[in-house]
Amino acid sequence: MELDPTSMKPVINRIKRAQGQLAGVLKLLEDGRECEDVVMQLAAVSKALDRAGFAIVASGLQQCLAEGDGVDSVDVKKMEKLFLSLA
Repeated sequence: MELDPTSMKPVINRIKRAQGQLAGVLKLLEDGRECEDVVMQLAAVSKALDRAGFAIVASGLQQCLAEGDGVDSVDVKKMEKLFLSLA
């Protein structure tokens, strides 16, 4: 299933923000900053990426339901595997 780029705009923005945060983590490490600062920024990056992943899976599920024959057309095992890959 292909994702609709226009509906992925918020996800794209979230990932770009996470990319900037990750660059910040690298800078903190290079500057020898406090462990707590680095870990907090890294946690923020991780959470942003998790949320983006869940948004992608949810969008894919909605798309499957809208384009298919309802719940019966959704590959439940495949969707479960996608959700678990983010856990």
